[in-house]
Amino acid sequence: MGINSQYCRVDLGGKIKIYIWNTLKRGDSLLESPLFMEGEQTNMNNKQKFVMKIMRFILLVLGVSLLSFFLLKNSPVDPIMASVNYDSSLTPEQYQKIAEYYGLNKPIGTQYLTWLKNFMSGDFGNSLIYRKPVIEIIKARAGASAALMSVSWILSGLLGFCLGTISAFKRGKPFDRFIKWFSYLQVTVPTFWIGLIFLLVFSVQLKWFPIGISTPIGKLSTDVTLFDKIRHLILPSITLSVLGIANVTLHTREKMIDVLNSEYVTFAKSRGENNFQIFKNHCLRNALIPAITIHFSYFGELFGGSVLAEQVFSYPGLGSTLTEAGLKGDTPLLLAIVVIGSFFVFVGNTLADLLNELLNPNLRR
Repeated sequence: MGINSQYCRVDLGGKIKIYIWNTLKRGDSLLESPLFMEGEQTNMNNKQKFVMKIMRFILLVLGVSLLSFFLLKNSPVDPIMASVNYDSSLTPEQYQKIAEYYGLNKPIGTQYLTWLKNFMSGDFGNSLIYRKPVIEIIKARAGASAALMSVSWILSGLLGFCLGTISAFKRGKPFDRFIKWFSYLQVTVPTFWIGLIFLLVFSVQLKWFPIGISTPIGKLSTDVTLFDKIRHLILPSITLSVLGIANVTLHTREKMIDVLNSEYVTFAKSRGENNFQIFKNHCLRNALIPAITIHFSYFGELFGGSVLAEQVFSYPGLGSTLTEAGLKGDTPLLLAIVVIGSFFVFVGNTLADLLNELLNPNLRR
């Protein structure tokens, strides 16, 4: 005896899928239904994606650390002499003892495998130039870099999206041409040059902001106020944010123009909707998805730009520490920061994918 059944599902995209099975025999399991099989397939795909992302991250860490290690070992810098500030009174016996203490007298391959083994167990090693555990140095300086990059990332995202939106609504007009010219100029100008100009104008000439450093010189850490930290953060964060404004602006403008040229926006205009209503009801979500993707993929450039910005402003973060470690051949410190940077980029790309799927349900299928 058959049973006529109808199952309906409404997906997040707003489309209604109707699955009709007629003459289902009594006792048949719904586990064999297309709905269940599709759900199981989606779960399997999600698990496979997660495993693939983890595998890619592991390969990324191995590749980046291996390349950085061998480049540093083949550089002309002598890490032992750099650790003692090139003291000419260092005897060969003392040199040999330092090499044995840090394991620098072993073959290069053995050194890398030893570092990798210790790293996987949570031991980042000891810094040659600071003569303390690497993890302590990272903890002390990660906060400054996190504050700098967070403020810069938020600032560049907001400014880029706003400028791109305004430029799209005023396309073809002088303001639109100025924004495009300004964005192209931003892409070509290096970060350190912008930082030097900001220092010269706002610190040296106008004296509005301090010249570099994260806190006032001569003040104890207990006497430093939040206002002091903000004043020292403004110029570096603005310098670093310039790096990401152009990409977000141009991509937002392009997507916004595509939406404004669509038929449903034309229909909305014919109904009497103003620009704000059109932006809120039709443009915001469609332009926000590519803007978020672009901005999260900007994590790599953000970390790289922070190295230059921190150098220009003598800002004591991971970027300036990375430069110092490279110049003095401090392998454990450099590799730890490089791995952290790789993880930072990986997280940014992963978050971009996840937010894309949340905002665009069609990507889930």
